Amino acid sequence: MDAFTRPLSSPGRTTQADFPPSRFAALRRALCADPAHYARTRNHLDGAVTALSPYITHGLLPADELFDLWRRRLGLSLRDKLLGELAWREFYHHVWYHRGEAILHDLGPGLPGVRYADRLPEDIRQAASGVPAIDATVRRLYGTGWLHNHQRMWLASYVVHLRKVHWRAGADWMYGHLLDGDLASNHLSWQWVAGTFSRKPYLFNADNVARYAPELDSHGTAIDRSYAELARIARNGADVGPEGRRPVPVEEPPLLDRPPAWQRMQAAPVGQERWTAIIHPWSLEGRVPELRQVGILDAGFHRRFPWSARRWAFVLGRMGCVCDGIHWGDLAAIATGLAPTERLLAVLTLNPGYREGLVLAVGGCLAPQPTALPELEDCKPSYSAWLKSQCRQNPALCT
Repeated sequence: MDAFTRPLSSPGRTTQADFPPSRFAALRRALCADPAHYARTRNHLDGAVTALSPYITHGLLPADELFDLWRRRLGLSLRDKLLGELAWREFYHHVWYHRGEAILHDLGPGLPGVRYADRLPEDIRQAASGVPAIDATVRRLYGTGWLHNHQRMWLASYVVHLRKVHWRAGADWMYGHLLDGDLASNHLSWQWVAGTFSRKPYLFNADNVARYAPELDSHGTAIDRSYAELARIARNGADVGPEGRRPVPVEEPPLLDRPPAWQRMQAAPVGQERWTAIIHPWSLEGRVPELRQVGILDAGFHRRFPWSARRWAFVLGRMGCVCDGIHWGDLAAIATGLAPTERLLAVLTLNPGYREGLVLAVGGCLAPQPTALPELEDCKPSYSAWLKSQCRQNPALCT
């Protein structure tokens, strides 16, 4: 998801203030959306993108609410680019719903005969590859926790096809640093770029960068080639390596498997209060005055998928506003302590660890994960097939 009616700060200058963890900020951005301006400029780094994705991912503005808001207020259909980008997120979640953790592994064969490394080279991690479009993207990722969709695709394509790193290594790394890190959208997008979830790999070159981000001109580097040349490189096993001239390296912020200041947080006691609502990092919409709301952080999930301090601050900042207390631990183990409580309510999520723990703890009182469009019975292999099925079942959405 990458829409808004005004540009964020210029690349490399966005600060955390661009993403205050508040529902008001999310609604304000959504209500300012200009579909026509978005459609004209969304591919440019300084275009009319919403940067709503952190709010959608973490449930401050659920996808179904945003979809209905834009439908009612702007009269949009799935044929409009603004809703179309939100629909891409829905498609990825459709695949996640049906395939589960299979999305974390190759869904297709990809390019034959190419051996990929399982770790990113240090020059990429340090924003010192020597390719301006790549290095500026990494610095922006570390500095803001958000990237324009083109930057995500460029970085993934460079990592996989020119530097011969397996998409999973790149996807896990990017996921941890993104404020909007979503296992379906992020990991399936990397697979789409790699060619394991698409008919062909995604490639880009210096001319493409110059068109959409002239300030990141990368002519004279490894990406300054024709698409035919890049396709040949993608299919051989050689890492093109960093450029001869490179910028001063930056230090990668650490990815943390637990909140950075947990010992200073007040945790809600387990099994001693009558909890009625369990709040997790993907259900941060707001407070319900008549309910006690307790935040839960699943240690097992975050050992598998650590986050940057910036993302922890975004999530915990919101949790602090909507929760009466926050508990850290293993959800499956915590479920036993929750059993004596009178009643528990929660919103389901597909995130592993959280999903199983919530089912065990809450059972029949789980609300389904919000979806902007009805779930289809069978898994569609592509976005176009999924969209055709949605339009066939819900024609009013597509006209």
